[in-house]
Amino acid sequence: MRLQRANEGDEPEINLISLIDVIFCIIIFLVVTTTFDVRTSLRLELPTAAGPTIEASDDPLTVVVDAEGRLYLGTVELPKEDRAALIAALSRVDGDHASTRVVLRADARAPHQAVVTAMDALGQAGFVRLSIATMPEGGE
Repeated sequence: MRLQRANEGDEPEINLISLIDVIFCIIIFLVVTTTFDVRTSLRLELPTAAGPTIEASDDPLTVVVDAEGRLYLGTVELPKEDRAALIAALSRVDGDHASTRVVLRADARAPHQAVVTAMDALGQAGFVRLSIATMPEGGE
C-alpha cells in the first residue's frame, strides 16, 4: 500500500489581492489620521526685523492677525468687533495667564488697529508675556 503526499504537485504562491487590500487600508488610515500644520492654512507675510532670533523652549499660545484684520486663536476665529467677547474668549484659555507666553503672528499688511486690538485684549485678559513674530531682514 502506497500513501501519496497530497501536496506533491502544489506550488507555493502568494495571494496578492489580499496584500493589496491591506496596503490600501494602511494608506487610507494614514491619510485620515494625518494632522496638518495650522500655520499653512493662513498665508501670512510677517514683517521683517533686524534683531536677533530668539528660539523658545516652551509651547506658546499663538494669536494670528491675518491681512484682513481677522483674529485667530489657533484655528478658531475670534470676534474682533465685540471687544468684551474677544477678552472673554481669551480669558477662557487654560493655565496661568501671567506665565503663559503668547506669540502674536500679525501679517505685515494687517491693519494697525487690528494688531493693537489684539494686544489690548491679551493685556486685559491677563497675558503679560507677549512676543511679536517677525522674519529676518532679507530672509525667507
